[in-house]
Amino acid sequence: MSDSLWGRSRSEDGNMTMMEHLGELRSRLIKSLLAVAVGAVVCWIFYPQILDVMVEPYCEVVPAEAVAEEAEQRNLLGGCDLLVLDPLEPFSVRLMVAGYGGLTLAVPVVLWQMWRFVQPGLHPRERRHAAAFTAVGALLFLLGASLAYWSIPRALGFLADIGGEDLVTGFSPAKYLSFVIKMMIAFGIGFEFPLLLVFLQIAGIIHYRQLIRGRRFAIVGIVALVAVITPSGDPFTLMVLSVPMYVFYEAAIGIGWLRSRADKRAD
Repeated sequence: MSDSLWGRSRSEDGNMTMMEHLGELRSRLIKSLLAVAVGAVVCWIFYPQILDVMVEPYCEVVPAEAVAEEAEQRNLLGGCDLLVLDPLEPFSVRLMVAGYGGLTLAVPVVLWQMWRFVQPGLHPRERRHAAAFTAVGALLFLLGASLAYWSIPRALGFLADIGGEDLVTGFSPAKYLSFVIKMMIAFGIGFEFPLLLVFLQIAGIIHYRQLIRGRRFAIVGIVALVAVITPSGDPFTLMVLSVPMYVFYEAAIGIGWLRSRADKRAD
């Protein structure tokens, strides 16, 4: 099979036709999906260990009180076990954990394939950032997911207390794990925010001076975005993600300023 069919060919001046772009995109998507599939198999095998880790935030909220009679009345199971109400739920939960876990493990590969797809349109000097883009992106996603994991017990405590003492807590595995996964993905995506801003500056789409002028709008936009992407909606989670995202916004401005000075010296 020729390289042209897979979208890897280039014309003599380095440009690509529309069909070559589509072939390139297909190749990158296939590689990303294969990475997700491999990660999903790994997570399927280690599902018991992953489940124990994901249930731990709930156990931080419950067990200190679960031994008391009053706490047992507020918790249907008297502990941090999850309540299965559907015979198909354990299988669907394992599929969900494997799927999202595979996507998480494949983040470095997906970021690398994204960079390789847009790389031909960049200048040679900008292409050198490929490895840094992938490594920093994966690290930021991991940091965001870790921060979400740390904040989940606080969010669960807030959500359990706000309903009052007359409510009995008994989480189902699907709903609880969906909540945890959405929180970790939301934080992980939120932590990719500075990488996006830096990339847009590298590509020449925006300038750091535009970011400076848009500070006031950025604060409101960040808070609104966090309120939308986080499933808990509690004030603690809103603050925990909004503050780092605004710090990243300022960091992107600083990186843009440094790049501008470096370009002027080079000129």
